[in-house]
Amino acid sequence: MGFFNTCWDLLLHLPFFTPLGGMDHAGHGAGQQPLSIHDDLTWHPHDASNGFTCSYPSMKGFKSCNSASDRSCWLKDTTSKQPLFSQYDIHTDYENNWPTGVTREYWIEVGEKNLVNDGYSKPHGKVINGSYPGPLIEACWGDEIVVHVKNLNPTNGSTIHWHGIRMLGSNEMDGVNGVTQCPIAYGETFTYKFKATQYGNSWYHSHYSLAYSDGVAGALRIHGPDSANWDKEWRPLIITDWFHKSVFELFAQELTAGEPRTNANFTPPPEGNSILLDGHGHYDCKLSNDPKMCAPGWESYYENTFEPGKRYLINLINGGTGAAFIFSIDEHKMQVIAADFVPIEPYETNAVLLNPGQRYTVVVEANATPGDYWIRTDIPAPSGIGGIDDQEFGCGNVSYTHDGLTGIVRYNARSTETPKSTKNKFPNSCHDEPWELLKPIYKWQVDQHPQNDVLVNTYTIGIEDGTRSHNAFRWELAQKPLWLDFANPTILNVENKTWNPEYNIIDYDFNSGFVYLIITADVDPLIHADKREVPAGHPVHLHGHDFAVLAQRNNPYNEDKDPLTRFTLSNPPRRDTVFVPSNGYVALAFKPDNPGAWAVHCHLNFHASSGLAMQILERQGEILTTNGNLEATYETCASWKKYDAAHPVHQEDSGI
Repeated sequence: MGFFNTCWDLLLHLPFFTPLGGMDHAGHGAGQQPLSIHDDLTWHPHDASNGFTCSYPSMKGFKSCNSASDRSCWLKDTTSKQPLFSQYDIHTDYENNWPTGVTREYWIEVGEKNLVNDGYSKPHGKVINGSYPGPLIEACWGDEIVVHVKNLNPTNGSTIHWHGIRMLGSNEMDGVNGVTQCPIAYGETFTYKFKATQYGNSWYHSHYSLAYSDGVAGALRIHGPDSANWDKEWRPLIITDWFHKSVFELFAQELTAGEPRTNANFTPPPEGNSILLDGHGHYDCKLSNDPKMCAPGWESYYENTFEPGKRYLINLINGGTGAAFIFSIDEHKMQVIAADFVPIEPYETNAVLLNPGQRYTVVVEANATPGDYWIRTDIPAPSGIGGIDDQEFGCGNVSYTHDGLTGIVRYNARSTETPKSTKNKFPNSCHDEPWELLKPIYKWQVDQHPQNDVLVNTYTIGIEDGTRSHNAFRWELAQKPLWLDFANPTILNVENKTWNPEYNIIDYDFNSGFVYLIITADVDPLIHADKREVPAGHPVHLHGHDFAVLAQRNNPYNEDKDPLTRFTLSNPPRRDTVFVPSNGYVALAFKPDNPGAWAVHCHLNFHASSGLAMQILERQGEILTTNGNLEATYETCASWKKYDAAHPVHQEDSGI
C-alpha cells in the first residue's frame, strides 16, 4: 500500500508495544483504552503496510513516489511536465524546503513505576505512559507534531527534548529546563508543537537533570526518503546502559569522581548494571548485593524476524547514560545510510558504533542461511590513550554485559532455538564511525571565512581545578561549570545585557555564512591553569542545528596549522552529535540561521549534569520576533514556582 493514501487522519493515536522484560506488554495514550495487546515478547517488523500512512491533502497534484525499488524519491508533482524540478527527494535542501503534511497529535504521561527490564527490580523507574522505552512517536516529513506532556512524578519536574529536531522558529519548544522553559510541575501539562522539517531517526527524552537515564525516553521516527532501497522496516531500537539504582542517587558518586585521584574522597564514576535493547536485557543476579530484588524469568532478549531475501531498514539510537555501543548481527553485513538526521552515501560494514545521543540508520539484507542469529550490542574497549580512565570515562563501563548478547533475529518466527551463530569481526576501540565514510547526500560547501573569531570560540573540556563549584569539582566546557536556575530560563531573559556567568552564555550574533566552534579535550596547563585534564572522550550535542565536522582528530589541536591542513570544507560529515576524542579535538561549523538559546553539552548524562555544557545565544535581538509566543512558557514557570515553594527542590546538578 505504501506510506501514502488519500485519507487524512488529523488526530493519530498509534498502537505501540513497549515490552518490559515480560512485565508489561501494552501501552495506551493518557486517558485512552489500550489500542492493542500482545501476549508475547516479539512484534512484527514495521513495514509499509502496517497501517501508518503519510498524507499531504493540501499539496494538490503531488503523489508518493516512494517504493521498495526507489526509496530516494518522496513526493512527485503529477501536474508538472517535468516533476524532477519540483519533487521532494533525497537531494532536496531540507533546511529550506519541505512538504506540507498533516497534524499528528499525541498524549504522554511521565510517571514512576517498578521496572524489571533485565530481571532485576528498579523500584523507582521513570516511565512514559507506564513503560520504558516510551511509545514510538511517529510522523512524516513536513507534518506538524503536537505532544501533550503531563507530569505525574511527584518528586521531579519534567521536560521533553526532541533530540536533533531543528526547531526553526520554535526555540520555546526545545524542551530544556533552565534554557527554553521551566520544568513541568507535578500534575501539570505542557504542549509541544513543532514542524518535522527533517526526516529520519531520533528519540525524545527528558532534559530534567538525569531523568532520561531512569527511563524517560522513547523513539521518534519521521518518515522520508532514504539513500538505499529496502523492503521492510523495524521499529526503532534504543540501546542503553541500565542502572538498577536511581541515577539521581548515583549522581553523588559522580561528583566525587571529579576529585583529584590523589584525594582520599575520590571514587570511580557510577557504572551501569546491564545493557538493554528496546527495553530487553539480562542481569546476572549472582553479582547483586541484594538478591531479594532479583526476579528470575523476567529477563528477555529482543526478538525480531527476517524473511529470506528481504532488505530491512533498522533505525538505531544510543539512548544511554555513559556507554558507547557497537551494534552487529552475526553473519550479516549492513549498509549505513544515515548519521543522526543526515542521509549519507551508503557504505558497507560488519557493525556500527554509536556514542550516546547518536543515531544511525542501516539496511540489512536477509541473505544468510535461514536460522537463528545473535544481535549484539558490545561496549568498545579502551583506545589505549587514557588506560583505564579511557574506559571508565569515555567508552562506558557496565558490570554485566552478557557478552553483548541482547537480541535474536530468526528466519523462522516459531523457532525457540538458542543461536549458535558466529560473531562478526570489527574494530573494537572507542571512536566515532570513520569520519571519511560519512558523506552527506545533500552537500554543504563551508565558507573558509567564518563570521566569528574562532580563537575566542575555542573551548576546552576538563574538570575545574583548585576551586569547587556548588561543593564539588565539576566538568566544564566554558570558563565555569554550567549551573542553571530552573525557575528563570534563558528564553525569558533574552533582553538582558549581562548574564550570570554560570549560565555560560556565548553570543553568536551573526546572520549569514558559517560560524566555527572548536572543542578540544586536551588541556594545556599554560593556557588553562584552572582546568585539569582527565583522559576521556565526550559525545557533544548541539541543539537547534546540524553542524559540519570539519575535523575530528585524536591529537592536540594546533590552531596555527590544523585549519590549513586538517579542515575539510567541501561536503564534510554533518550531524548533531559528535565524539570528541580523548586528547583530541573536533572543529565544527554551523549556519547561524536559527535565533534562539541553544544548549551545547556532553551527552554523557553524568557529565552534563556535572556542568559540561554551555549555551549559544543566537541572534539575540530576533529571538522574540522569530519564535512563538511565550504565554505557555510563563504559565509553566508560574506553576513550577508554586510547586517549588511548597516542595523545595534541592538542586545538586547543572539542571540541564
